[in-house]
Amino acid sequence: MAGQPGDEELRGTTSGADRPVPILMYHQIDQVPPRGTPFRELTVGPPNFRTQMHRLKRLGFIGLSMHDLKPYLSGQKSGRVVGITFDDGFQNVHTHALPVLSSLGFTATNYFVSRQIGGSNVWDAEVGVPASPCMSKLELLEWTAAGNEVGAHTLDHVHLPAIPAREAKRQIEDSRKELEDIVGNTVDAFCYPYGDVSENVRRMVEDAGYAHATTTIRGRARPSHDAFMLPRRIARCSDGWMNVLRKCLTG
Repeated sequence: MAGQPGDEELRGTTSGADRPVPILMYHQIDQVPPRGTPFRELTVGPPNFRTQMHRLKRLGFIGLSMHDLKPYLSGQKSGRVVGITFDDGFQNVHTHALPVLSSLGFTATNYFVSRQIGGSNVWDAEVGVPASPCMSKLELLEWTAAGNEVGAHTLDHVHLPAIPAREAKRQIEDSRKELEDIVGNTVDAFCYPYGDVSENVRRMVEDAGYAHATTTIRGRARPSHDAFMLPRRIARCSDGWMNVLRKCLTG
């Protein structure tokens, strides 16, 4: 069919340790808000998400959490894989995305704002984003019980480079401790709220004991990339499965 990627494009132009790894970034999986709603593009409709995941599966991709993606990011393994990440820990991800991921045998990482577990996206209120509930502790545990990963997104979803260093350090370190207390396991994954990162903040994340961190920098990750500055490809409400596939194959 015209306009669809061929087998050569699906295979990529590199192999082995040099192959770039796509990491998809989602936020909410819910009914898309009306046009004009702030950050509307960050909500992907459930039918759209379902189609995206099923198409990737049919094309031979395996969706993986950041934990499961580690050997591919380090170059130890190669294959048709895609990292699946969700920012903020929204309840609608548990409702709409979790069943899809489980049915396909995919895993994913969700970055939780630890002080808003059972709360909502209060950090978005000042820019007019509609309130949306975050997962409860029980839902978070159901997320992990299904084989998915819990990552940290600070205590309060703050602009890390804009706050005093001591507070930034607390936000980074204490969110990890709080989440580890809930899941009873090590939390290795971190995501910078708003994509805000500086060299000092990056160093704090590494010093806090995390294994890697994702950004909002656009691109695909390679083994040569800094593990604490990993790029991702954002999935928007307007992206059909073909656009998502292209984001996995290019950039």
